[in-house]
Amino acid sequence: MKPVIVINLKTYKSGKDALKLAKAIEKANPKIILGTQPTDITLITKAVKNPIYAQHVDFQEPGRNTGYILPEAIKAAGAKGVFLNHSEHRLSIDIIKKTVKRCKKLNLKIGIFAKNLNQAFELKKLEPDYLIIEPPELVAGKISVSKAQPKLIEKIGKNLKYSFLVGAGIKNAEDIKIAMKLGASGIAISSAITKSTNPEKAVIGLFKP
Repeated sequence: MKPVIVINLKTYKSGKDALKLAKAIEKANPKIILGTQPTDITLITKAVKNPIYAQHVDFQEPGRNTGYILPEAIKAAGAKGVFLNHSEHRLSIDIIKKTVKRCKKLNLKIGIFAKNLNQAFELKKLEPDYLIIEPPELVAGKISVSKAQPKLIEKIGKNLKYSFLVGAGIKNAEDIKIAMKLGASGIAISSAITKSTNPEKAVIGLFKP
């Protein structure tokens, strides 16, 4: 089984620089899911084949909701899905439920981040397309979750009874291989690609045997 790969561009680059990064990733693999800032969705979706997900969206309805990002807006911009509850943008379970309901009505794919197994048990009830588990203390760290907490991945695989991805510090093919062996269906990655001087090569390296 080939791993599901999510690359969160975060806010390392914007506009033309984000587009350049997205094109490099597409050249390496056009099936990788890219998480982008809402303001970059239209620019990137017109230029690459990769499925684009908004890094965040709100549950509010169209109307008097200044400053919120509506699911209708990101879909109109070309996004195929959304991410919710990343460790850098936590949401309450009530807000997550409302947002998931709104997104499902619009047939948007949904990826929800969980900080641990307990939260993953709660979030899987919402039946997201992707349940991504990232220990927050390892996000953007030097050691990957695969090497720092392999027993956690194994525990999730045995107990969650739901397809899941893992993230936090993932850097290379070895990290992915360990995660998949322990039960994950794929990984979420960011800085190892977004901060690379050669992102295309870095992405290709993720698939080395």
